[in-house]
Amino acid sequence: MVMGKFNYRFVFKTIGFLLIIESLFMMIATVVSFYYHEVAGDGMLVGSTITFFAGILIRFIGTDDYEKPIGKRESFLMVALTWVILSAFGMLPFYLSGAIPDISNAYFETMSGFSTTGASILTDIDNMPKGLLFWRSITQWIGGIGIIVFALAVLPMVGGNASVLYDAETTGIIRERFTPRITQVAKRLWITYIFVTVILFVLLWIGPMNVFDSVCHALSTLSTGGYSTKQASIAYWDSPYLEYVLSVFMFIGGTNFSLIYFLLKGMPKKLLKDEEFKWYGIICLVFIVIISISLFLSGQLSNFEYAFRTSVFQVVSIITTTGFTSIDYMNWGAFYIFLICLLMLFCACAGSTSGGIKIVRVIVLFKNAINEFKRQVHPNAILPVRLNGQVIPIDIVTKILAFMFLYLAILVVSFLLLSFMGLDFEESIGAAISCMGNVGPGLGDVGHSGHFNDVPAAAKWYLCFLMLTGRLELFTVLSLFMPAFWRR
Repeated sequence: MVMGKFNYRFVFKTIGFLLIIESLFMMIATVVSFYYHEVAGDGMLVGSTITFFAGILIRFIGTDDYEKPIGKRESFLMVALTWVILSAFGMLPFYLSGAIPDISNAYFETMSGFSTTGASILTDIDNMPKGLLFWRSITQWIGGIGIIVFALAVLPMVGGNASVLYDAETTGIIRERFTPRITQVAKRLWITYIFVTVILFVLLWIGPMNVFDSVCHALSTLSTGGYSTKQASIAYWDSPYLEYVLSVFMFIGGTNFSLIYFLLKGMPKKLLKDEEFKWYGIICLVFIVIISISLFLSGQLSNFEYAFRTSVFQVVSIITTTGFTSIDYMNWGAFYIFLICLLMLFCACAGSTSGGIKIVRVIVLFKNAINEFKRQVHPNAILPVRLNGQVIPIDIVTKILAFMFLYLAILVVSFLLLSFMGLDFEESIGAAISCMGNVGPGLGDVGHSGHFNDVPAAAKWYLCFLMLTGRLELFTVLSLFMPAFWRR
């Protein structure tokens, strides 16, 4: 195998910079812990200090060759390593404070946070130190819009390499940009993200939540992460106001943030005319109607407003991969669990903070299937797939087909591996779909009111791999395992 010259110094310097930024966020969480006079603050302080100096050291290693252009090898490796390494250092507050003394559990909790999966090993969240709960929410908020996108917003020296890095991390099939400069795109996305987060915080604060809970839930809602400060999640407050407000903002979190930016700039037509957004809204509406009417007519929820509100909240929570819960949907029956699994698979829009396959891919494959039927009658006809009036290149359609095959193949293999590792059939399916789609809740004992604490350590590490692969949309991670990818 012949290797091309690899610009490893660029990789080291950028990861070092991000570790320094991570340590600063850790320090904020440490201050919260000391404010509440928590013993865990000492471990958090040590963790943030270690992370800071590790960032300085790694950044020093990458001093030279930083301005040289990079290719896909460097970008893919750097993006994947960034998520792995930041999760490794991000687990230090949990581990060193003694709150999560097992490394497998600490890493699982942190990777679940950064990937916005929301699956948790914690069994008594209500009594966790507030500083650590705040740190959990921060990991989701950073991971929601993207660690690398954050770096591009605050790292002006990336230069011509910004576009390569942006494409390696962001989701979807076509990256719409409202400015030719990627660093400006990243900054505007983050400004939009922060602005909407602040609005949500205020709305939660004027409701039944206190300041701390409002901040944590604002961070984990818009990121569609789903970490709560209560073991019972949103059901703890039993508040219709909260459920409606969070439903709206979870829906926003599942929308392409470029379109949210245009909406806030006074250009709502871009959002309303977007084909994927229309499908997103229609799918949510159809599932809400079916579930709410079925629950009401079956007598499971006798009050129609409650049935409607619960359906809205749970449908939006699952399709956006947030994972908040207001009721134990596992008790509804097999029909509803099947619908929930469908929502877990397809999820929300590309360019959003949600995980999963993304609706845009479903649209393209559906239109391509319709065209195949037409070609049976008119074999010589040229029938391109169009999205928002634009022709989707055939190579993108082919890539989507490959993506879908790999996604389903990995899920099938994961069912078998997790079953072999000790999970039962229902848990294996639920855990694989949940972690691959970055949803959070699974099925069986890892469902609504369950946790991943009893999952074997080997299975937890594999599920961490699924979270990473799902968050970076397969190709960025899987390409690293292909020998041909590293040849000149």
